[in-house]
Amino acid sequence: MEETKNTTDPSKIPLKRVLGLPTGILLVAGIMIGSGTFKKIAPMAQSLTSEPWIIIAWLIAGIITMFGAFTLGGLASLTKESGGTYEYLRLCFGNFFSFLFGWSIFMIGGSGSIAALAFVFSQSVSTLFQLPDPLHAYSSVSIGHFIYPFASSGVKIFAVLTICILTWINYRGVKKGGVLNNVVTAAKILGITLLIVLGLFYSSPQTVSHATATSTAGMGNTALFSGLFAALLSALWAYDGFANITYVSGEIKNPQRNVPIAIIAGVGIATLLYVLLNYAYLHVMPVSQLAIIGENKIAAAEVAGVLMGNTGAVVIAVLIMICTFGALNACIIVYPRVYYRMAQEHFFFKKVANAHPVFRTPYISLIYSMAWSSILVMTGTFDQLTNLVIFSGFIFYGLAAWGLIKMKRKKVITTKVIGYPVIPVIVVLFSIILVINTVIVQPLQSLLGLIFVLSGVPLYYFFKTKNANAK
Repeated sequence: MEETKNTTDPSKIPLKRVLGLPTGILLVAGIMIGSGTFKKIAPMAQSLTSEPWIIIAWLIAGIITMFGAFTLGGLASLTKESGGTYEYLRLCFGNFFSFLFGWSIFMIGGSGSIAALAFVFSQSVSTLFQLPDPLHAYSSVSIGHFIYPFASSGVKIFAVLTICILTWINYRGVKKGGVLNNVVTAAKILGITLLIVLGLFYSSPQTVSHATATSTAGMGNTALFSGLFAALLSALWAYDGFANITYVSGEIKNPQRNVPIAIIAGVGIATLLYVLLNYAYLHVMPVSQLAIIGENKIAAAEVAGVLMGNTGAVVIAVLIMICTFGALNACIIVYPRVYYRMAQEHFFFKKVANAHPVFRTPYISLIYSMAWSSILVMTGTFDQLTNLVIFSGFIFYGLAAWGLIKMKRKKVITTKVIGYPVIPVIVVLFSIILVINTVIVQPLQSLLGLIFVLSGVPLYYFFKTKNANAK
């Protein structure tokens, strides 16, 4: 057992390296396979009216995600510390861009993912057991006709309670959270595989003829391009999280070897399941029907209803509960490690660098994450949160890919990187195009995302000045 009794400074207590490669792979898959693959087919069908193009969108998103996995795998050789992309950006470009990344993760990227997953988990519970809505009388109250904090109050309150309970479990040890993740991820892969098999073997001539009749013939090139990127924004939410394993590098055994393997294997598992599952959706229901599914309905539940009748709604609700619960738990494990690493570098609030003397977890960071994520649950909706996450995330994915090119040219990274230099260049270009297209297509949400990111600039100079004075 590692000695910690003589450590009086809680910021000097090390985290435990207790997570092996199998847990690392299941953490990647567990974070990625959440709610997106059950819900995002509907907005994708609205953006693209063609079954082949929807599948192409899922494949492109999977390929881009795998390219991102190769890129981060190359950067993983830089350090054994926790923090992942934050730490890579710090080593490549210094404190300014790494702080903005960490701040954006805290403000929306990580906390927004936790909030969105908790919200959809709570929605699924409400499908089975109708949750009360104690603040229904105030549901029309809004902030700028954009945020409705009291709408669906019962679902939101239950979501906040779930975040608090899972935070408490992970507060008491990363190994406990890892075991829970392994069990839940195995269950969700089994459940999704069953749904794929049922969908692929479903036979209805009428449905098939409708599905294959749709096309993009009525769309011009510009509309098709914008529609494809809008669909990609939805698909990439389902793939989001592949980088998150890097945040817990400080608690993974042999991270410079195991982190790249875990990312690539986890992305491969998720891509295979996503493409097959969405093909199954389109095999069961035509694109035209998927496109008119209401915002408050879950596309997978509608498909399951066709496959299994009333039982299908119950089955899919349970499956979504399992998937979102597992992804939520994994996110609660990984994101606080970013804030913990920021505080270690003196670019976040001092106490966030503290590790628990008994459980060896970044417990203050976990509490910060829990508090802000709970606030986001009360102020946002699923699609608003997820699109903000993807928009802000790809700004920094592109920057990380450029960092890999920079470090390879300086010979700081000497290990072989899959696809270098073509793949990181593609990631940079794709990130630029996606960000620009999102600004054009969704200007209000893009502006809000940029505000969240840039709100960290004055705070960066606050910490920089504080550090200079301390020296």
